[in-house]
Amino acid sequence: CWLFSGAGIAAAEVPQPALGHQLQAIDPPLVAPAFELQDMDEETHALKDYRGRVVMLNFWATWCPPCRREMPSMDAVYKTLKDDGLIVLAVNEWEDVDHVFAFMGQLPMFPSFPILFDSSGTAAEAFDVKGLPTTFIIDSQGRIVYRAVGGRDFEHPEVVELLRKLIEDGKTAGTQ
Repeated sequence: CWLFSGAGIAAAEVPQPALGHQLQAIDPPLVAPAFELQDMDEETHALKDYRGRVVMLNFWATWCPPCRREMPSMDAVYKTLKDDGLIVLAVNEWEDVDHVFAFMGQLPMFPSFPILFDSSGTAAEAFDVKGLPTTFIIDSQGRIVYRAVGGRDFEHPEVVELLRKLIEDGKTAGTQ
């Protein structure tokens, strides 16, 4: 999905190819832009609050079929690695809380990670998001080390191993 796509919910009914699992390494790593966004309960989440932890930061929208398809794998990898230190933040673009809450009821699971709201698109702009979904992996030092544009299978063994290594590297460096 692209940010300004006219794709509607009906597009989600069309059979889709399997989600990939490749992540693009960012070399050299980039400092992640700061942001503060509210969740469904109007609690504020600032990226700086998660310094010392590995963060999977996902930009998405309910109208985007790949966004919808990757959400369960994001929840699964979060449940697998949250006790080790993984944080997952899903940033919804431009939609209101009631609409997103209703969408959550259509998923096979209710996400166990925070859903944040970027109603102005400011966070997406700071991260230079060009299309949805876009996911960034931020290391424990607050640097963007991987990016994925398009839907991904985040519970793929290669992704889980990469995240485990980043978490372990952060602990070894004494930042977690």
